[in-house]
Amino acid sequence: EIMPSLVGSEMCIRDSANIEEMTSELLVIIAEHKSNFPSNESAYFDALNNLMTGFVDFDFVAKKVMGKYAKSSSKVQRARFEVAFRQGLVETYGRGLMSYGNEKIVLINKQALADKQRRVVAKQEIRSEAAVYPLQYLMYQKKATGEWNVVNVTLNGIDLSKTFASQFLNAARKSSGNIDQVIENWLSGSK
Repeated sequence: EIMPSLVGSEMCIRDSANIEEMTSELLVIIAEHKSNFPSNESAYFDALNNLMTGFVDFDFVAKKVMGKYAKSSSKVQRARFEVAFRQGLVETYGRGLMSYGNEKIVLINKQALADKQRRVVAKQEIRSEAAVYPLQYLMYQKKATGEWNVVNVTLNGIDLSKTFASQFLNAARKSSGNIDQVIENWLSGSK
């Protein structure tokens, strides 16, 4: 009975380590690109995309954002939307991160996971002299690989997945369900 507890702890340490590793690498990327931003935004966004690819399950998140339209769309449309969504998310997230100053980002809920637990919310706080902003990463463990991936982020109470899903649904309604038009508009930034 000691083994499942140890396995659970190792899993939690790994998912916590994922968040801490991603945060650490993120801060390095920001520092490397901040002084020349926005003239170097393409290189900056590429660096963010490369980092996030290892930690975020973009396929899962894109399907969640598409909602009911994920099932009725073709594989090609889902793949095109994932690319458009990823690009938009990386650019939006990246521009927001450029306002990062001397704040500290602290993981606040390291805990052991129950045996066979596949879902966890990793909580961080962005702490500055003026305020504390809560940041939560919803993570799932993939059955096939055992990898932990971020599938949602909530920053200061704003659930990004729900926000993007609402934008997608509104865009789909405006276009009378034309998924190709929604994808094209998403790529052009006019959600």
